[in-house]
Amino acid sequence: MQKNINIKNKRARFEYELLDTYVAGIVLSGTEIKSIRLGKASISESFCEFNDKGELFVINMQVDEYAHGSHYNHRPKAERKLLLNKQELKKLHREVKNSGQTIVPLNLFINDRGLAKLKIALARGKKLYDKRETLKERDTKRNLDRIKKQFNN
Repeated sequence: MQKNINIKNKRARFEYELLDTYVAGIVLSGTEIKSIRLGKASISESFCEFNDKGELFVINMQVDEYAHGSHYNHRPKAERKLLLNKQELKKLHREVKNSGQTIVPLNLFINDRGLAKLKIALARGKKLYDKRETLKERDTKRNLDRIKKQFNN
C-alpha cells in the first residue's frame, strides 16, 4: 500500500480558469476506500453537479474494483456524494445556476486521519486563445529554465 495518495486531474488547469477551491469529503463504501488507498482511482474525466435536493455529487469518477472484494464490490463509475458545509453548498449552487460556471475536481487525496478528500474548484471554461496563451507561457518558462541551467554550469 502506498503511503501518500495524490491523484491529480492535470487537464483541469488547462481546460478551465479556476476561481475558488474547496476541500470536500466523499461518501464511500468499504471496497471503494480500499481501492483508493491502493491508488486505483482516476478523476481525469469527472465533474460535479447538484441533484434536485441540492446535494453535490461527483460524476464519472473511476474507482477500480477492489481485487480482494467479493460480490459486495462497488460499481467503478458510480455517483459519489460530496460533503461540504451548508453555506459552501449554497454558494456553489448559486454560482453554478446563475453564472453558468462549473465545478471540477482537481485532486483526490488521503488526509492525515486516513479519510479520502477531494479538492474541487469553481471554474470557468477557457477559450481557445487562453489555452494557446497557457501553452506559450509554459514553453517560455521551460526555455528560461534551460538557459539558467546552462548559465549555472
